[in-house]
Amino acid sequence: MSYLAGTVVLAVQAGAPNNGKSEDTTARVKYAQVRGRRHPYVSAQAVRRWIRDGMVELGSVPSPVTRVGKAQGKAQKANTEADPVRFADDDLFGYMRAGAKRDDSATTLRDSPFLLGTLMSVEPVYPAVDFGVMSRGVTEPVLHGHEFYTADLAAPFLLDLPRIGTFTLPDAGGVGRPNYLSEEEALQVAEATALGASTLRFRGQPAVRLPLKERARRAALLLEAMAHLSGGAKQALHYGDRVPSLLVLVPFKGGTNPLANVIDSDMDTGVRLRGDVLRQELEAWQGEWETPVRIGWRPGFRDQAREDFEKQCAKEIADGTIVIGHPRTVLLKLAEELRDGALNAWFDDPVRHAVR
Repeated sequence: MSYLAGTVVLAVQAGAPNNGKSEDTTARVKYAQVRGRRHPYVSAQAVRRWIRDGMVELGSVPSPVTRVGKAQGKAQKANTEADPVRFADDDLFGYMRAGAKRDDSATTLRDSPFLLGTLMSVEPVYPAVDFGVMSRGVTEPVLHGHEFYTADLAAPFLLDLPRIGTFTLPDAGGVGRPNYLSEEEALQVAEATALGASTLRFRGQPAVRLPLKERARRAALLLEAMAHLSGGAKQALHYGDRVPSLLVLVPFKGGTNPLANVIDSDMDTGVRLRGDVLRQELEAWQGEWETPVRIGWRPGFRDQAREDFEKQCAKEIADGTIVIGHPRTVLLKLAEELRDGALNAWFDDPVRHAVR
């Protein structure tokens, strides 16, 4: 397997975890309009920040960020250290570090091995406005307001496992998008960290790769951070749990996510996991995925939908094709298997044979 394909659902209860631009004195939540109805959302950038922060809580050293460029409102930018060998977040989440023209410096970038969609409300929701007044110790009260909502937000994600700890370079003719400025620079840093990087050809390009144990550790760290996900705006007024309420994971050979349509909503039960859709997708992609399909479902979350799903997939659950547990347990167990080397084959691209 090369990829870990997934979909995740976060349950927001009377919250405002990701705000948009304020209007007058009212803070607005982000939403998209679909067929004339509002669907609140949390941007992928926000959730990726929550995961980064979770990695730091687990002991990972974050890549330092430096703000460069001009004043607010003009040309401006912020760069991380752009060193994915030393910093796991630079490796997993990618970056672009633009060189200064006056110094004739090159630009280096890294594509993110971790791809995450926008967490969009499964059902249309119209946010409520909470009106507030600051009157303590002032003669003229200060008026303010903010929006909040209750919704189940869903998003797909994809983790490109072979790319973790693998940094491509331009070829001899300068062709190819580099993840490092030069092979010498990459190897120099790797040598300094005593990680024993090696060279190889990766997806048609020359590359530098960290040892397998380190690459597996970083993948596990990402999953562990998702297992105790927290963060978001308005926590003082709208504290809420951000640990996934529902999670589906499928090891997959290609960079396709077969879970695009398995989450929808029902008028009676709300958000649901479509067992019939999942079974048809697995059948259509037979030979491209590996058992088991891991499902995390928090106790008490959409019990009727869970009962319906377990009936639809009773055969697959009985024979171990699908396993169900708590999202935290599922993520931590998978992370442990990665760390222990039980899934080392996932970190290399599968050998594909031409179709005759």
